[in-house]
Amino acid sequence: MQIDTVSLSHTTTGTARSLTVYRFGDTNKRPQLYVQSSLHADEVPGMLVAVHLCNRLEALERDGKVRGHVVVVPCANPIGLSQSIQGAAFGRFALADGTNFNRHFADLTQGAAARVLGRLTKDAEQNIALVREALGQELMATRSTTELASLKRALLELSFDSDYVLDLHCDGESVSHVYTATSLAAQCKPLAALLGAEALLTAEVSGDNPFDEAISRPWAELARMFPDHPIPQASFSATIELRGETDVSDALAARDARAIIDFAVLNGVIDGAPPEIPEAKCAATPLAGVLPIVTPRAGVVVFAKTPGDRVNVGDEVARIVDPLTRESISLKSDIAGVMYARLRLRYVTAGQRIAKIAGANAVRSGKLLSP
Repeated sequence: MQIDTVSLSHTTTGTARSLTVYRFGDTNKRPQLYVQSSLHADEVPGMLVAVHLCNRLEALERDGKVRGHVVVVPCANPIGLSQSIQGAAFGRFALADGTNFNRHFADLTQGAAARVLGRLTKDAEQNIALVREALGQELMATRSTTELASLKRALLELSFDSDYVLDLHCDGESVSHVYTATSLAAQCKPLAALLGAEALLTAEVSGDNPFDEAISRPWAELARMFPDHPIPQASFSATIELRGETDVSDALAARDARAIIDFAVLNGVIDGAPPEIPEAKCAATPLAGVLPIVTPRAGVVVFAKTPGDRVNVGDEVARIVDPLTRESISLKSDIAGVMYARLRLRYVTAGQRIAKIAGANAVRSGKLLSP
């Protein structure tokens, strides 16, 4: 095991932050798996999963089972970890400018396309090497004048050339669910089944270039831009939502770490007998098919559905109770699907999203992720 420290640029005098990076196996071997946790720094479950994962990987490495290279970043956002408002964690948005930490990663596609123009061959493996080189050169050419930009660049530098990339998050209150590209849905199904995911949500472009799309989408776009040259999808990425914010226990973390190890075995990163894939709890559905339930008024929210419940058209999802007038309104679903996540708070303001239902058919367009 190797432990590295990656220093970030500092925005203000007298401050310094860094990333701690665990490496297992041979850095020159493939396949390479990259796992990071808590890019939204107040989403804690992934940190404990990373601890269990590193413990297992250390034992596997001692036994000579790590065939490729595994990189784990247990705390992917030291900036957000330092943010609190009167004791309450505030790790989703940067206090400096309000930016969501998991949005607006560098889009390397156009720059990489210019770098490979006229150099691509008819050999897929040669093209993979050329594209990786071009993506790396384009990434190194990007500027990072702020601490936040430095963080995003550092995370991409650690992961852009990986074969498999997993970004660990969680929701407010939810069942396990996974986001990935539509073109990667089939490849992602075993991972979702191993995790016991109850929603597998897919989109080619979800909006604002989150981390996982910054990794995988350039490959799909370059393949479309150069149809006469074989460019395989050489980087798989997915965002894993590890249930809700308070679902933190050794039992859950050990289960999730085991699922990631099994995924690594399936894909040749780790030696071992192929794991048994459990029966999937869900089919892949479009992220555009997710219906956010939005409250039109403020009040106390009383949920009628819990995460994982099946919902039919017209079912009540929640009531919003006005504590002053004692009146209430019923919020109902316009689609059939599974309510996979809901708000952790119980007092809501007008216009707030309080729940999300995954349906089979597209009902939205444009930017598809929560703010």
